[in-house]
Amino acid sequence: MPRSQNKVASHRRRKRILKEAKGYWGARSKVLTVAKHSIDKGYQYAYRDRKAKKRTFRQLWIARINAAARLHGISYSKLIDGLHKKQVDINRKVLAELAAGNPEAFAEVVKFIKA
Repeated sequence: MPRSQNKVASHRRRKRILKEAKGYWGARSKVLTVAKHSIDKGYQYAYRDRKAKKRTFRQLWIARINAAARLHGISYSKLIDGLHKKQVDINRKVLAELAAGNPEAFAEVVKFIKA
């Protein structure tokens, strides 16, 4: 009895892998085993960087808030401490948006903290 290979499924699988590797350079987009390794590594980077993205954005927000706060004569840590003491629930993302896009509103927040 001849060996069954299920060509339809294996061909579909190869096609899917090479389609995912489209745009990769050289053999990474042409050779199945190389493409498979490249895709696996890409998924690892994507998983890792989804976590890192959250850290880098938080760093960016803190830098923006600190720069804007120092223009108003207060440090970042004193601003955040003041927000907690006054029980103002405003997150760093929104504060950074205010600092960059709406300086008047940010100045009002700082004035409220200082009072």
